[in-house]
Amino acid sequence: SYHKFNFQDEMMLERLSSVEEKYEELNKLLADPEVVADYTKVQQYAKEQSVMREVVELAREYREVIKEIADLREMLRSESDSEILSLAKDEQATLEGNKEDVEERLRIALVPTDPNDDKNVIIEIRAGTGGEEAGLFASNLYRMYSRLAQRLNWKLEVIDSNSTGIGGLKEITFQVRGDQAYSKLKHESGVHRVQRVPTTESSGRIHTSAATVAVLPEAEEVDVEINQEDLQIDIYHASGHGGQNVQKVATAVRIKHIPSGLVTTCQDERSQHKNKEKALAVLRSRLLAAEIEKQQQEITDTRRSQVGSGDRSERVRTYNFPQGRITDHRIGLTSYNLEQVLDGDLMEFIEALVQVEQAHKLENASL
Repeated sequence: SYHKFNFQDEMMLERLSSVEEKYEELNKLLADPEVVADYTKVQQYAKEQSVMREVVELAREYREVIKEIADLREMLRSESDSEILSLAKDEQATLEGNKEDVEERLRIALVPTDPNDDKNVIIEIRAGTGGEEAGLFASNLYRMYSRLAQRLNWKLEVIDSNSTGIGGLKEITFQVRGDQAYSKLKHESGVHRVQRVPTTESSGRIHTSAATVAVLPEAEEVDVEINQEDLQIDIYHASGHGGQNVQKVATAVRIKHIPSGLVTTCQDERSQHKNKEKALAVLRSRLLAAEIEKQQQEITDTRRSQVGSGDRSERVRTYNFPQGRITDHRIGLTSYNLEQVLDGDLMEFIEALVQVEQAHKLENASL
């Protein structure tokens, strides 16, 4: 019974009860033969349940510890033996410490998560200001994410690319599939700036160039509905360096989404069907990203994440070659292991950005 608990405990128990009820409801649904026959529903309910599991386990722990505290307090009221009272007070201090620990873990577990965190991603890198040097830097960034994907056992697949011809990239679009890919990579969106002496520069002056990175959560068909009538699909010959045709059969695909004006292309696969699939995946992800951006704009500035909005016009990081220095401007983190970072050793920055995001969410969350 709740009468032995204080008001805050009761409020917390009521909140946790609603989570537990929902969890049990999902248990019943997952045992329902009609639901079991529907693969999409099973996936949806199982995913919801796995998100809630930690909270439910902590809720049971919380309920147990506050019951033990309440029972101990009850016993202290009627106990007169000083030795027993001393032992009971020690036990109470331990239990109060346990309660604080469970409360803190619950506070973190109850923070709303980004529904896109466990999605795969589509990354677009574009050379910005700086001519050929910007193209070479865009190529460096692509290699950095490729090496990171290897380190994390993620799968990376190029969707479309446009090279400068001297080893640089005007732009590249690629997909990264892996555990929690979006949660780890979403803060990479924005302007990445490089300061170095270009190999073509005889006087040894330091140039500043930039490339933009956009990280899009990969949208599934259930996330974004696209009407076929809204699409203009063109098939053309894939071209190599210098514009020459590299295939006799037209397999490259360009898709225009008429309502939004968005255009996506894919010429990486030899199969027209696969290129169309990939181009549609990019289109869905761009439409989902536009929807997310619209939602974020509706949120007040005070509640927007302190680590950046993911706007590709925001300067996020500077890579300074002469000093071997890399600085993330959003969180003030500087490191002098530039070579290792460009070789994919990026976790120090990723983890710091995720921690700042979590801390900001905790500030705005209340138990």
